[in-house]
Amino acid sequence: MENPSPFRELVSGQRTGVVAALMRTTLRLLAIPYWLVTYCRNRLYDRGLLTSHRVPAVVISVGNLTVGGTGKTPLVLWLIRWCRQHGRAAAVVSRGYKARDGQPNDEAMEMAARIPGLVHVQHRDRVAAAHQAIRREGCDIIVLDDGFQHRRIHRDLDVVLLDALEPFGWDHVLPRGTLREPVSGLARADVVALSRADAISAEQRSALRDRARRLAPAADWIEVVHQPTGLIAADGQRRSLDYLQGRPVAAFCGIGNPQGFLHTLQTLSCQVIGFRALPDHYAYPDAEVARLARWAETMPGVDTVLCTCKDLVKLEIQRVGPCELWAVEVGLAISYGKENLDRRLRSLEAVTKLFGAGL
Repeated sequence: MENPSPFRELVSGQRTGVVAALMRTTLRLLAIPYWLVTYCRNRLYDRGLLTSHRVPAVVISVGNLTVGGTGKTPLVLWLIRWCRQHGRAAAVVSRGYKARDGQPNDEAMEMAARIPGLVHVQHRDRVAAAHQAIRREGCDIIVLDDGFQHRRIHRDLDVVLLDALEPFGWDHVLPRGTLREPVSGLARADVVALSRADAISAEQRSALRDRARRLAPAADWIEVVHQPTGLIAADGQRRSLDYLQGRPVAAFCGIGNPQGFLHTLQTLSCQVIGFRALPDHYAYPDAEVARLARWAETMPGVDTVLCTCKDLVKLEIQRVGPCELWAVEVGLAISYGKENLDRRLRSLEAVTKLFGAGL
């Protein structure tokens, strides 16, 4: 089984020896300019010297402190469904990272497949994108995907995800660790959500909750788990998870945190014979698809290959070599603190009334 992330192995300290230590020292020196820029930028916003622009709608930001996947997409979809259930017209706004030729990126395609009719505006200028969703689509709630560091747009609720598998980026900003900004930035959060909470023990969850409360004493704490709900193929065919009972499978993904997908697979009843991790937002050129097919052929006894929904929407194929290809659909459940998030969302009623509607 391939190493999911040599970079994470290095920055986490798992890779030992003189060479690894020298590499970490070099990365720490390279991180100083990045830390300085992010620190100064946040101070300018905190002091009002840089301005956050308010738009005529409620803005809920879903973000994180670290690079890589923390499970934002399932939470964004949960929030959109919550808004719909409460009669609100909600849209997703995102940068559209690695979108090509004006086309939606993989995350937008996945969301559209999961929620028909979803309004999703992608643009580097997220203030302009929010205005577009409000004017053209009549939306009164904007869910800002991956927006914690995008302080140019004012938000009414900041939800920050910490991945239980690597919550604080090994306490170093890029490139020495995986933090996008110093951990002190968590103080801006209104809600701190521990994703993949079932991947660690109760004692570990308690320790993370205590640290988060020290960093963000005013924030509410919730815990979420990512639950596999079924399998889907490129043609829309579905199967239950029972299909995997005792079955040897191979799996691959091109997401920010491949360990998260591997953890999901380990909660199922299949036998993971081989696993390949590819770069986040991987485009899957024909040559890579051919390599995956040859790789699948080498897996003993394997007739099924698994990937994420984010990968499937880009591949649009039903077989990898001799094997069937299925994506694992994942839903989100709030295992702790749901009432806290509900209360925070309902507290936005006063804000929506400013725009002529009540929640």
